[in-house]
Amino acid sequence: MEDVAQRKVLSALSHGALFFSSTVVSIGIPIAIMFVSEDPVVKENAKESLIFHINLYIYAAVFALLILIAIGIPLLVMLLVVSFIMPLIAMLRVLDQPNRPYRYPYIFRFI
Repeated sequence: MEDVAQRKVLSALSHGALFFSSTVVSIGIPIAIMFVSEDPVVKENAKESLIFHINLYIYAAVFALLILIAIGIPLLVMLLVVSFIMPLIAMLRVLDQPNRPYRYPYIFRFI
């Protein structure tokens, strides 16, 4: 098993990747962490983060289409708020409980 401090850093980095960039970097960091790390908890956190970021892109595309019927704007604002709050909660959880992977609520797990 890897060092607890390294587990905390890699898990928090995978969840906080959205704060570096909202483009491919936010997906690339968790993928890189999944390939580099041998720790199963870090891999699970990276996978969960990757699924969360992909869900955000899917929701943004659907809500952008809903702008045409005027209900997409509040949904996009809500998505923007959620996309910053949920990774912060995940980062705090993995720093507080490094031996348990964090699971985002209300997302589709397809991987």
